Amino acid sequence: MEQILKNIPLFADLKDDELDSIASHANTKSFPKNSIIINEGDDTSSMYIILSGKIKAFLSNEDGKEVILGIMGTGDYFGELSILDPSPRSASIMTMEPCKFIIINKENFEQSLDDHPDIARNMITELTRMIRKLTENVRGLALLDVYGRVAHTLLDMAEDENDVKVINQKLTHQDIARMVGSSREMVSRIMKDLQKGGYITSESKRIVINEKLPPGW
Repeated sequence: MEQILKNIPLFADLKDDELDSIASHANTKSFPKNSIIINEGDDTSSMYIILSGKIKAFLSNEDGKEVILGIMGTGDYFGELSILDPSPRSASIMTMEPCKFIIINKENFEQSLDDHPDIARNMITELTRMIRKLTENVRGLALLDVYGRVAHTLLDMAEDENDVKVINQKLTHQDIARMVGSSREMVSRIMKDLQKGGYITSESKRIVINEKLPPGW
């Protein structure tokens, strides 16, 4: 488990004894597809590291309208704020396929912090990086048109693979629409035009960005 934690950006620079301390308090748990792991407003306090599977973080209202904040997979983590801050959960988390997690609860993590104060310094650095990324995402939502938001989202999710950018996730047009705050119909038109122009290739479980996306649509 220590090696798994070492591969998580939040813990990447920790020493072996610090990783051992965190690992000694962690446990693993599996959930089936479409399980609600966290409800927005819950007073729970555990951090989750994804060992396998895929989840979505989202907000919803009483009418059932949903906004997807992000989709995460193996190696990603969520709930890290709850082990530092006692406030209720700020978003809901649902599995999009069967998932397995490492779970670290607040009380045990605080014990690790007491024993190894340098863990906090590493976390501050990583959380600062996350805040900067969040600022850029908010900028995109506030200042870009629908096409710009779609392009920004695709590029943000893509990873370099054999000289092209690839999104190794099965994303529906409805998923993308909920991420950019638009209608599915508008997103479908944009994605269709990008495919027709050869900019992207949509495969069964991934999207390949073949070349630089156009500046406007």
